[in-house]
Amino acid sequence: MNWKIIIIGGLAFFVVQWIVSFGTTPLIHEGVLDQPYIENAGYWRPELTQDPPDMAALMPRWIGVGLIATLIMAAIYAGIRHAFNGDGWLKGVKFGLMVWLFSICMMAGWSGVFNLPETIWIWWAVEALLIYIVGGAALGWVSQKVSPENS
Repeated sequence: MNWKIIIIGGLAFFVVQWIVSFGTTPLIHEGVLDQPYIENAGYWRPELTQDPPDMAALMPRWIGVGLIATLIMAAIYAGIRHAFNGDGWLKGVKFGLMVWLFSICMMAGWSGVFNLPETIWIWWAVEALLIYIVGGAALGWVSQKVSPENS
């Protein structure tokens, strides 16, 4: 196990995802999907349906789950990065695309269980693409810096 990649790369992946979400949240979640979210309020946590939403109440969960997920993804990347060609950042982009493909497969499956409008699933997939490509690039770049494959 490459702990440098898991910890440092995972943290980079996490931070970059949060930074990207600062741009996607107002555009996607507070913009395009505002009305579909209102129309499907029964699916959301009670903290999100309050007026105003209590985002602070969910931060511990979002941060905790996000950190665990990015550390796991960084561990996976550490084990398979040799399978990708290119510089570190490009390997990370390719990994991000792979993670995104798995994500949209999961979303497609969940769409058969949760009766949410297709527009929500599509915009969640668009956001995931942005987050995983940029986050993956950061993970790959940091991984190459902290643990070069050529050494």
